[in-house]
Amino acid sequence: MSNTYHTPVMLAECIEGLDIKPNGTYIDVTFGGGGHSREIMKHLGEDGQLLAFDQDVDAQQNIIADDRFTFIDQNFRYIKNFTRLHGAVPVDGILADLGVSSYQFDQAERGFSIRFDAALDMRMNQASGISAKDVVNTYSEADLHKIFGVYGEIKNAKSLANTIVMARLIAPIVTIADLKNAISARIPKGKENKYLAQVFQALRIEVNQELEALKDFLTQSADILVSGGRLVVMSYHSLEDRLVKNFIAKGKFSGEVEKDFFGNDQKPLEAVSRGAITASEEEIKLNNRARSAKLRIAVKK
Repeated sequence: MSNTYHTPVMLAECIEGLDIKPNGTYIDVTFGGGGHSREIMKHLGEDGQLLAFDQDVDAQQNIIADDRFTFIDQNFRYIKNFTRLHGAVPVDGILADLGVSSYQFDQAERGFSIRFDAALDMRMNQASGISAKDVVNTYSEADLHKIFGVYGEIKNAKSLANTIVMARLIAPIVTIADLKNAISARIPKGKENKYLAQVFQALRIEVNQELEALKDFLTQSADILVSGGRLVVMSYHSLEDRLVKNFIAKGKFSGEVEKDFFGNDQKPLEAVSRGAITASEEEIKLNNRARSAKLRIAVKK
């Protein structure tokens, strides 16, 4: 089943970025199909250890049968508590491949893809939280405006929010088809797929609290890495990449880096790569997901 998840993007670059020590402890916080984890395991010796996080129940079908491997069915925003619980702190390297897997997009009933009709769900963890249906049917017009403007970077976010609020007065918006029909007048001609992808991205980020979870994860990762340990993060849209870039550069998500009494930067990480690493043209031809990927690597001071 792991092959149907997706081909790992920039696999060699991720592994190189982790700079794996055979007896080290590593964490893959976005296990998915297990592609990255299997490659990490190849570089570990008998005393090496790999922990993997994934809140999606489907990912459990890909668990690796190896004594050195531990699967944790949690959101990566709880990395610190669960890594401590397993007695694995401090760790030598952490890998995060953000975004939705091809497998999740291809499961029509999950409601992630604009290609199918299904219930508006979009929850990564289907056992908890609100769904996209709850968002479009219960959020205020002002909140919808903010979500579409900030998370979807949609130009007509205000009129889009108004259109949804008007449509749900007539009938609840329950399926993907319902949503597409409700907002059809707002979709720019010739840019249908791009616009709908932005709408879906905004809803998915809100449903899964993706940016808040990413902030929690980055802050805690810096706490549990050993000095000299590596943080390797791959993102697929500018909102995520900006948070990763700022945290590596400043130790915070906005504002300027703080300095101590002697004028030294107060930040836990140092960038290893100058700027983001992107996929080669050859990889992009083979795997379209790689086109928008940005890889950043940092080392704990």
